Amino acid sequence: MSVSVSDIREAAANLDDESVVRQTPIETCRSLSTETGASVRLKMEHLQRTGSFKTRGAYNKLKNATAGECSVTHAVAASAGNHAQGVALAATKTGLDATIVMPKNAPQTKIDATAGYGADVELHGYSFQEAMAHAKSLVKDDSLFVHAYDDPEIVAGQGTLGLEILDQVPDVDMVIVPIGGGGLIGGIATAIGEISPDVQIVGVQATGAATVPQSLQKGEPKTVEEVQTIADGIATGGISELTYGLIDTYVDEVVTVTDTEIAENILFMLERTKQMIEGAGATSIAAMRSDDLDVDGKTVVPLLCGGNLSMTDLQTVITHGLTYRQQLVMLRVHIVDEPGRMEHISDVIADLGANIRDVRHERSVEQLRVGEAYLDFRIETSGPNQTERVLDAIDEAGYDVEKIS
Repeated sequence: MSVSVSDIREAAANLDDESVVRQTPIETCRSLSTETGASVRLKMEHLQRTGSFKTRGAYNKLKNATAGECSVTHAVAASAGNHAQGVALAATKTGLDATIVMPKNAPQTKIDATAGYGADVELHGYSFQEAMAHAKSLVKDDSLFVHAYDDPEIVAGQGTLGLEILDQVPDVDMVIVPIGGGGLIGGIATAIGEISPDVQIVGVQATGAATVPQSLQKGEPKTVEEVQTIADGIATGGISELTYGLIDTYVDEVVTVTDTEIAENILFMLERTKQMIEGAGATSIAAMRSDDLDVDGKTVVPLLCGGNLSMTDLQTVITHGLTYRQQLVMLRVHIVDEPGRMEHISDVIADLGANIRDVRHERSVEQLRVGEAYLDFRIETSGPNQTERVLDAIDEAGYDVEKIS
């Protein structure tokens, strides 16, 4: 199996219904351009109807399957969320029933959205691989299994993004693409690599799901049994022979980013561009802002591939990101356990403009003597400098204080 530019052009012709798939905009980002020295042009694929690129491949696959006389009446797929929504919408638009198997720990927002697009949702297992195995067991004679990435028609559909990028940014030097199973980067890299081979294609994975670097090193697709990343959209745990071949042929470099970097860049995009993107999309921004890529003086297109971030995940990301920035800090103050101490320390903190989010008395600690306690303050500050001023002020007020986190 492989994918050609002609396959991708045919897929582009298939994507003729804007209520399913539309050409998403390119936006210049001044903040990132100033910081990195590059001319940064964001590909806003998170603004697609389903919130991700996945509808491109799913619609191409199902439109081909239902062309002419067809015995297929039912689509089956497995997904952690974005592919699920893409298949559900594409099936509805092509007149098929759909059953989507999702892991039990999939975000509820993605489960609800998939059902909302018309699919029956079954929850099975706690990983993409477990959901995949169960989904394949549901395939009958009149069913079509729609793989998330190991399918030339899926890859060709995703590759239409490459054609759009070349059309919208003809002077592009580098395209940065998140990698899960490799269907997205395989399609984009094929389109751009064949039409404009001088354009650099960079793939990026979360460190907790980084299968591509070891696959390229070993010369064959490798999987990992345990995937741990907040970027659930790329937490596949492996790539396929098809996508491995396309990555090996067309992708120039693959880098990895940590979950901390991903969380920080979700916050960065919220603050600087007013765009809410999920973890997968934030990996491309994190890679561009890291020291691993030389983007100075280049026209760079980072792909924002998804925007389906649940409010629960957003809360987690904000808490983690603010902690990383030292804007959300836990302080432990050693006190004599008597009335007025909490008020006194609270006044010290307030006088410096920091905000107390919560405070807890801790008396049951072995090293404390009778009549002593710890006050654990979680405070919000503007960053490390204000945090240090708060620590110094509490110390000068006569208390032993340490920063726990």
